[in-house]
Amino acid sequence: MGQLIVDFANWIWGIPLLILLLGGGSFFLIYSQLLPFKYFVHAIKVLTGKYDDPKEKGEINHYQALSTHLASTVGMGNISGVAIAIVTGGPGAIFWMWVSAFVGIATKFFTCTLSIMYRGKDENGQVHGGPMYVIREGLGKAWLPLAYLFCIAGMIGCLPIFQANQLTQVIRDVLIIPSGFGEDTFKLFNQNFRWTDLYTGIVLTVFVGIVIFGGLKRIANVASKMVPLMIVVYFFSVLTIILSNISEVPEMFSLIITDAFTGNAVAGGVLGAVIITGARRAAFSNEAGIGTAPIAHGAAKTDEPVREGLVAMLGPAIDTLIVCTLTALAILITNVWVTTDQDGVTLTATAFESAFPGFGHYILLVCILFFASSSLFSFSWYGSRCLAFIVGEKNKVYYNYIYVATIIFGSIASLSTIFSLIDGAFAVMAIPTMISAILLAPKVKKEAKIYFDKIKGID
Repeated sequence: MGQLIVDFANWIWGIPLLILLLGGGSFFLIYSQLLPFKYFVHAIKVLTGKYDDPKEKGEINHYQALSTHLASTVGMGNISGVAIAIVTGGPGAIFWMWVSAFVGIATKFFTCTLSIMYRGKDENGQVHGGPMYVIREGLGKAWLPLAYLFCIAGMIGCLPIFQANQLTQVIRDVLIIPSGFGEDTFKLFNQNFRWTDLYTGIVLTVFVGIVIFGGLKRIANVASKMVPLMIVVYFFSVLTIILSNISEVPEMFSLIITDAFTGNAVAGGVLGAVIITGARRAAFSNEAGIGTAPIAHGAAKTDEPVREGLVAMLGPAIDTLIVCTLTALAILITNVWVTTDQDGVTLTATAFESAFPGFGHYILLVCILFFASSSLFSFSWYGSRCLAFIVGEKNKVYYNYIYVATIIFGSIASLSTIFSLIDGAFAVMAIPTMISAILLAPKVKKEAKIYFDKIKGID
């Protein structure tokens, strides 16, 4: 079963999906005439609350909407995802993550503007956004199968199994094994699992359950406090590693760019494999075109769709262009990617320990506790919204029960199977998200012209 999941993820993340994500993002960039990039300063002003109006429809403000989404993107994809990208695709994969993020800025602008333009109401009259509502409200009932496809894949892709797996792994590597524990196992389905991993999963389940059963506002409140702190701690930790080896930074950038076009780090030197690896990891890092961001931003208190699109486009710049680049430089500078056979979060932990002998892995552990916890909170909201669209608002709580139960599964299962399951689901989610955004792009362009004409001379 595990191999089937891996094979499916490798198959669906082929050239057609690459064209849809990168080609679609490039289309948005050209079609808008670089419009989102012209208003970065305005986007920051919107984010700071300058235009907030509590009377407008929605549940959370602009900052909380971005924080809720960043809580899921500035997470394990930026730590273990980058490590996996380098191991499987070489340093050149980072360059293609940059490319994906660059066009992803335009993708986020279009998809999240649409999430406000075509919000739908539930049976209680509350407005919600996301690709499923965009498809239903913007394309019509004939396209509903595409909306249901997104929701079904979304309920799988938003499961917390990857975050739980990597958090458990770093706790095991940094705390449990050095203390002389973690060797006792139990057998299930003819496979051996560690008891300590199970115990860690149970603790995580209780912790996450307390937050997510409080609803979106509690998630947003927690995320808006955790996201700035976790980025600052991680940023200064990695920056210290980079500044300590500042003379090597130009060489590392050169390595990333050179390897991006040679594919030397991939078996057989397959350039296409490097590009696909970069795109896959970027999708896991910033989720541009996947469809989770529009769900978060669709809950923002605003009646100006373009305003939320501008806030949303800041996401890829923060989580991929900044955070992922820092992680990549830390791994490349310390050279752990060629001196060990480690993967995922363990490789990043080794890089930290190499830079800060004796305590580096503890610094990363603290960062990961923030990253993984915030991701665990936010993804539950996305999955429950997908279930609510299919079976109704009153039944969405059942997703949270499934969600917290799978944390234990993620804590004890193998990384390759889990990563491929989420990867495959993300790929399926991208299909309805990108198709609907491309078809409705003229609506966004028209809305943007009206909005930017309105703010001329005001901002």
